[in-house]
Amino acid sequence: MKLLLSLLVISALPQWSVTQVIPTPKAVAGLVTSGPWIFSGENVRLNCSVPGSLFDWKYHWFMDGELLQESKYLMLWKARPQQSGKYYCQGIRTTWIGKTRTLHSLPIEIKVDGGWAILLAPPHPMLVGETMTLMCRVRHNPLLKEVILYQDGEEILRQSSPELRVTNLTLQHHGSYSCRATWDERRSTTSVISMGAPVSVVDVLTEPLLEIVPKDPLIPKERMLLVCHVQLNAREQDLIINYYFYQDGQRLGPASSNDRIAVPRMPGQYWCTTTVPTLGLNRISEPATYGRLNR
Repeated sequence: MKLLLSLLVISALPQWSVTQVIPTPKAVAGLVTSGPWIFSGENVRLNCSVPGSLFDWKYHWFMDGELLQESKYLMLWKARPQQSGKYYCQGIRTTWIGKTRTLHSLPIEIKVDGGWAILLAPPHPMLVGETMTLMCRVRHNPLLKEVILYQDGEEILRQSSPELRVTNLTLQHHGSYSCRATWDERRSTTSVISMGAPVSVVDVLTEPLLEIVPKDPLIPKERMLLVCHVQLNAREQDLIINYYFYQDGQRLGPASSNDRIAVPRMPGQYWCTTTVPTLGLNRISEPATYGRLNR
């Protein structure tokens, strides 16, 4: 009888199960040969992988949302301008519970140019003070006689080399660039111009913007929050930004690595400054007014 009661108690207990949460892996698409901007008739090869995975995956390739093929590598032979687009891939494998799919890879944009000149510009934003290198690439690589670099249609550089350097960048160098290449062939002169290539130039440390938050549930109701918004675009890692807050010319406490501070809710003019000591950078925000000021 005791054995029967024990079995009944065990059967009445709730059934607990342990579910292991496995993060969904992400596929990675990469260029194997050539660059993302090529001339028509050239080849480009892409590959797909699932980094860190020990499983065998099959891969699907897509272009602008359309399924192209199943393969690890995608090859565009003698590419045509119509094949320009954003390519991405996805890993697929069969398990005992069905098909498992990775997240889609980030897209790689392939441009197939049917013209005679391509200006290869940095794909990532450039920083103020840096040197930018561009390449005026011409179909069949003739011996160039002259290369002209334009920014927003205005000539800024003229030389014989296809490698073009713009030094000491400023925010005014942000814009669209193109190049004109000239060469002599068979007693005649040929001149071609590329399509525009966008170039982004950003400040290493942007101008701060002070936000005044009169009410915040995390601070006492008699106080308000000052938030100093700024963006650091440096190539270096682990740089520290120091924040200073001011009211009517008086500094509110010492420097801090925190971008916000709670202060008494008082009328006045407020602003913040930010510094990056390692880079010797210092920026100040425009003043922000809170309440009615005494005249």
